[in-house]
Amino acid sequence: LPAPSAGEVLIRHEAVGLNYIDTYFRSGLYPAVLPSGLGMEAAGVVEAVGEGVAHLKVGQRVATFGALGAYSTARIAKAADYFPVPEGVDAQTAAAVFLKGATVEALAERCAPLGAGEWALVPAAAGGVGQLLVQWLAARGVRVIGTVGSEDKAALAREAGAELVFLSGDADLAGKVREATNGVGVAVSYDGVGAATWEASLKSVRRRGTVVSFGNASGPVTGVNLGVLAQHGSLFVTRMTLFDYYREPAEAMAGAAKLWDMVGSGKLKVTVGQTYPLREAAQAHRDLEARKTTGSTLLLP
Repeated sequence: LPAPSAGEVLIRHEAVGLNYIDTYFRSGLYPAVLPSGLGMEAAGVVEAVGEGVAHLKVGQRVATFGALGAYSTARIAKAADYFPVPEGVDAQTAAAVFLKGATVEALAERCAPLGAGEWALVPAAAGGVGQLLVQWLAARGVRVIGTVGSEDKAALAREAGAELVFLSGDADLAGKVREATNGVGVAVSYDGVGAATWEASLKSVRRRGTVVSFGNASGPVTGVNLGVLAQHGSLFVTRMTLFDYYREPAEAMAGAAKLWDMVGSGKLKVTVGQTYPLREAAQAHRDLEARKTTGSTLLLP
């Protein structure tokens, strides 16, 4: 690689995070300017800095979640896309948590914050984002109901702090959620699954509650009739994307700092469920889409 230009850095990656958004870019669900690399999340060490870069220095450990091309052993990238990683957080932990953790910070702290004692529904509670979100909500005192795809994943959701765990395929899922909440429903459903869980989220949320849709793991939610929101109790719906919450440098740095504080305090435990060599990224995508993974997944250069 050549020397970085002004405003750029040369990063040697030590670990790359696998995320469902990677499959969206690969499939074309999310458009990318071609030719393009894949991957949004990685952690590594700064090997060179270009002119005008002040917040990063050679030898510093850094992480990113915002620029395609993380599936690489090394890269030149905009310095603004990389954040310092605090001492005591290793590269694998940083790569396993940064994109997912920043998503969770934005969801729980800014998009739809809940107070102690309120109920939340977290579909896919044993997944990478799910486990982190359950922990974060529990740390805020929120009572969490998680859903999982199989019984063997239920223990993971409970360990993360879910008070109740139901199977996502249960035909009476919404009924059980309402029964658990004394017929009221949850204040928020943080739904990263998409099409397959949309109806259950609508039926599980209390009057004037909120459905936060932030992923398409089962396909995008389409054809939404606004009248349905009225029928289920004047619901609020937002289609959240992380990058709108980390757009301004000041709020991005503040959000990242809050994430590292949660990790450093032990309130947010990062679980690396599986690792793959970077060259086996295709198989990692297959396993992720087949829901064979738990926790965070890393690709190792």
